Amino acid sequence: MGSQVLLSRVLVRRFININNKRLVSVSSKKNDTVAVDECKTVPKPNKNWISFGYYDKDKSKDRFYGHMSFFTCVTLALTLGTFYFAYVPDHTYKDWAQREAYIELARREKNGLPLIDPNLISVDKIQLPSDEELGETEIII
Repeated sequence: MGSQVLLSRVLVRRFININNKRLVSVSSKKNDTVAVDECKTVPKPNKNWISFGYYDKDKSKDRFYGHMSFFTCVTLALTLGTFYFAYVPDHTYKDWAQREAYIELARREKNGLPLIDPNLISVDKIQLPSDEELGETEIII
């Protein structure tokens, strides 16, 4: 009888947790009973598991969300982001300006015009300072 009570006490302490209280009644009565409102089995902790930080208690959910976030960051963000920036149109219009310059040079060559017009701005519109205004200023050409 004493060994049965001891065994039941060990089993109750090991597997049943009632709101962080262990209720075991030990008496010399013939019918030993324990009144329990709610029984919860305590899961064995997994000693070799380190959480990814998504779920501390559920290993399968934690691994799933950890792997999905890694897949999303690496595959979608880095790979697709690299392809996007590689093929995004030129927003500075550098390529467009260069193409237009080649087209204009080809047009001038075809028509026999000089490649760069020396009178791009008419001479009448340019106002240069007089020799008196320049004085001793050194002019570098």
